[in-house]
Amino acid sequence: MGTTGRKVGRPRAEPRPDSGMSTRDELLAAAAELFTTHGYAATTTRAVAERAGMRQATMYHYFGGKEDLLAELLESTVTPSLALARRLLADDGRAPEERLRELCRSDVELLCRGPHNLGGLYLLPEVQGERFAGFHRVRADLKDAYGQLLAGTAPGRTLDKGELALRTDLVFGLIEGVILVHRSDPDRPVGSFASATADAALRIAGTG
Repeated sequence: MGTTGRKVGRPRAEPRPDSGMSTRDELLAAAAELFTTHGYAATTTRAVAERAGMRQATMYHYFGGKEDLLAELLESTVTPSLALARRLLADDGRAPEERLRELCRSDVELLCRGPHNLGGLYLLPEVQGERFAGFHRVRADLKDAYGQLLAGTAPGRTLDKGELALRTDLVFGLIEGVILVHRSDPDRPVGSFASATADAALRIAGTG
């Protein structure tokens, strides 16, 4: 989530210390906390606004409703990894397995490093709705990048389409599956968890 300058909007419901975040990011942070602790269905837009110390009308000045908040939070868990994946695909100076490992490790850290388990929101049935097409599109692009890196980890032979698709599904599923493992033990050191997961992904890819 970015930290762009404040947009002129409606007044706050109550004075709060300046967090240094934009009003938009404060609302996203409040939504992230409430969605992951109280549940998406149980959280109202009024609760999000109040948690951010704002009036409900202020929230609607920035977001159309809960779905908009959730969609932006979900995309924030994918877009940094997609940007990294594209840089890694363009980096011909390192072996594909080294680049794949870096993407896996970084992706796990992104999913698990924040104060809230945003990856757990992937499991919400609401995420299948049309409003989340942007998230699914970015996620599909990221999965495709994983596949491209995987394809390069088999020197001397070409993986057939079915084998590549299976390995991509397994590796991508492993990476996204860390949200459940992390939820069971949130105090596990993220760095070592990310490294271990990346090593496991390489073994699935047939290079570890």
